[in-house]
Amino acid sequence: MPSQSLTTSPITASLVRGAAELEQTERGILPHRLPTWARKQCADPQLASVEAQPSGVRIVFRTRATVIELDVLRSRFAYVGVPPRPDGRVDLVVDGDVVAQAATSGGTTITVDMATGAAEQEAGPASTIRFADLPDALKSVEMWLPHNEKIEILELRTNAPVEPAPASELPVWLHHGSSISHGSDAASPTGIWPAVAARLGGTELVNLGLGGSALLDPFTARTIRDTPADLISLKLGINVVNADTMRLRAFGPAVHGFLDTIREGNPTTPILVVSPIYCGIHEETPGPVSFDADALAAGERRFRATGDPAESAFGKLTLTVIRGELERIVRERQAADPNLYFLDGLRLYGENDSVELPLPDALHPDAATHQLMGERFARLAFSEGGPLSISGR
Repeated sequence: MPSQSLTTSPITASLVRGAAELEQTERGILPHRLPTWARKQCADPQLASVEAQPSGVRIVFRTRATVIELDVLRSRFAYVGVPPRPDGRVDLVVDGDVVAQAATSGGTTITVDMATGAAEQEAGPASTIRFADLPDALKSVEMWLPHNEKIEILELRTNAPVEPAPASELPVWLHHGSSISHGSDAASPTGIWPAVAARLGGTELVNLGLGGSALLDPFTARTIRDTPADLISLKLGINVVNADTMRLRAFGPAVHGFLDTIREGNPTTPILVVSPIYCGIHEETPGPVSFDADALAAGERRFRATGDPAESAFGKLTLTVIRGELERIVRERQAADPNLYFLDGLRLYGENDSVELPLPDALHPDAATHQLMGERFARLAFSEGGPLSISGR
């Protein structure tokens, strides 16, 4: 129930950043990271789930409020025999600094039995995110929504008026990638590596990291083409390998087509193509990827590659092959496109890093690795002389 002396402010597009559109539901507002027309072109439940998880989406306003409450209704997945993932987090950023976090609870839980594919759904109540004892001064507030849970925003309440924040003067950086860019096992929404990089690089993030869905889909390219951005990066390859969706013959032309479509709306915008980070199970072994049955039996979530390394000779893709192909494509296109760049993903996280910071499930980085990747990306891409540096442009 709303606390006394708090007033409700409507959630409108003027208060939300990082979303493609807002859907009015029966109870509130559901942020989407892909527009309606794009969602209609793919019936994949995985895509529907991840694009509605508001990675990088935040509610932004100015206020003197010392108390802020946000009612949300989450939806999340659980798996039989596997310990539940931590609750989602809302990060509170005041005048540029992360000052507090609060966990979500309740909501809808969909429990999947990976042995049979059966799923059960359990409904729960909405939860209230509350921040109190904030400075009694006019301030800029950002509430970063959970990166790993579908979230309906039901109500925003404060004890002082809310006004939209001025338009950001920072360059808009649109990033597209897989679950690693989506946030995978990061601890909080400002801890995902693109958010870390955006803060260090002084950019305004639009995150199109889509778990399991960085598959060179034409509707994704058209979404990027039509989204205003000053800087664009594309981290490509891992999902194509672990979903085993393409062979080498199809991959190259698909990358060209993806870039061609984006260039239709962004003829001179800097575009950085990033190849996959190190992932031992897929370096020389093609997909598809599957859950490790032995790990599941022990109550752990791990992945394994199920392809045959010998099949790479016949066009099956591995991360080693992908990196070489992406670099070749970018180098060839640069003669006609001087604003296209390449970054080897091994510079963000390589084999030596995997010794100190192994991927806990053999596929996704943990919170410490997200921080490391964000710091390295900011240094390699956004620093003076980097491919996405705005100095001198």
